Amino acid sequence: MTPVIIRVSSIQLSELEPYRTLKRPLEHSRAGFFVAEGEKVVLRLLRSSLRVRSVLITEQWFNAYRELIEGRTENPKIYLVEKSLMEEIVGFPLHKGIMAIADIPEAATIEEAIAKAIRPYLFVAVDGIMNSENLGVIIRNCASFGVNALVVGETSCDPYLRRSVRSSMGNIFALPIVRTFHIVEELEKLRSAFGVRIVAAHPRDSSKRIEAVDFDADCCLVFGGEGFGISNPVLEVCDISAAIPMMKGVDSINVASASAVMLYEVQRQRNSHRGSSAVS
Repeated sequence: MTPVIIRVSSIQLSELEPYRTLKRPLEHSRAGFFVAEGEKVVLRLLRSSLRVRSVLITEQWFNAYRELIEGRTENPKIYLVEKSLMEEIVGFPLHKGIMAIADIPEAATIEEAIAKAIRPYLFVAVDGIMNSENLGVIIRNCASFGVNALVVGETSCDPYLRRSVRSSMGNIFALPIVRTFHIVEELEKLRSAFGVRIVAAHPRDSSKRIEAVDFDADCCLVFGGEGFGISNPVLEVCDISAAIPMMKGVDSINVASASAVMLYEVQRQRNSHRGSSAVS
């Protein structure tokens, strides 16, 4: 299908408003769309099943990926622009001259995620993660280590914020996201209805070292906010607390880094018991 191509010569073109308001991400969330920026992220978006509204792109990048763009069935609008004008539109320097806007997909449900998952289940839940870049890296780690779905609680930021999408390197487009305003209820459902063990990533004296926790069975790892960790109501629904062993005097590491370490330990145990030494 031949896309609608619009050559941009002025930053005042009304249809470019979403690109001019990148520093107002909450407005984008309320309007039901998100921004993808950078070559790898936009390419993953274009290869995904998400609905793309438009692409803001230099002629060079359009020529490089024209076949992929024209293959989109929803026929997004293509705004061709010089890179210098693109930077004037978005309000900051860009490494690559390619951006896109797409619809935020409908949130998955726990039941839908379970139906598509292969056992042993591996879920991740986030409670109070307000730093969008940290959330994006957690999403990338989830994709890297085979997480079935990410449960995003009511006190965490929108995973489709621009910086989150960018930090996820576009892996968010392939990871089921369960958005909930009642994370405690979702975790209780995972445990009671589906037999999933809830494991808090919580560095406290009573926590087990991660290598001493049995991750072979179905489990959901819960990660808390950068400042205060997992909230008490969420901790109360967890079956066990696990901690990463660290040097004396260091009580914690960045939550995104912690997610990578703990997810690696889960897969190390599972692969070891399957007789495999590498994550495929």
